[in-house]
Amino acid sequence: MDLYGRKSQSIPQKTVIFALEVVWLCLSYWILFQTGGNILLNWIGMGEVSAPMERRIIIFTFSVIVFLRLGFTMLYLLKRKMPWEESLSVSFAFALYYIGFSLLVLPTEKHLNAVDGMGISLFLIGSFINTFSELQRHFWKKQLENKGKLYTQGLFQYAMHINYFGDVCWVTAFAVFTRNLYAGIIPLVLICFFVFYNIPKLDRYLASKYEDDFEIYSHKTKKIIPFLY
Repeated sequence: MDLYGRKSQSIPQKTVIFALEVVWLCLSYWILFQTGGNILLNWIGMGEVSAPMERRIIIFTFSVIVFLRLGFTMLYLLKRKMPWEESLSVSFAFALYYIGFSLLVLPTEKHLNAVDGMGISLFLIGSFINTFSELQRHFWKKQLENKGKLYTQGLFQYAMHINYFGDVCWVTAFAVFTRNLYAGIIPLVLICFFVFYNIPKLDRYLASKYEDDFEIYSHKTKKIIPFLY
């Protein structure tokens, strides 16, 4: 799947993502606030709906914020071509977030406490890191004197793929907020996808485009987690 180096609006692919996301959000609402939760939990043998209403409201609010941020990213920030394979994989990933986390939170009887406060903070921090880092790079690249140059400033000075780190943070926040151990599988799969597939693919593209500048940048900057890796 060729992800980088080609510019396109990719309107059909983005339209599919938006349409499916609306469907996933509607299903999430049905699961969290209507009869869908009990129907699906009984069907898969996970018990009954026990989660307090405030926990369900916050999980759904997370999903709405993610939906709005993704829309902003695709319509305003994303300039490269989006292959059909990517649009379908993105749609599947967000189905896991909206529907998967909605189901996993339902058996949780606990009322909100300090752990949930940390989850909310992590969600806000991850969302900020992802979107703000992309905005910093976007405005830098719009300046004519930076045309054809590698962006290594702003939050990207702390990690080469700091935007992916933001994604891992807010997805982990979803998992924390469900208070369900099985939910931890989702952020684990995401970080493995970044580390073993997406980052190597992007690094090969950047190395071929920026050559020495990328080599210097890669030697002095962590890959995805600031100060660690």
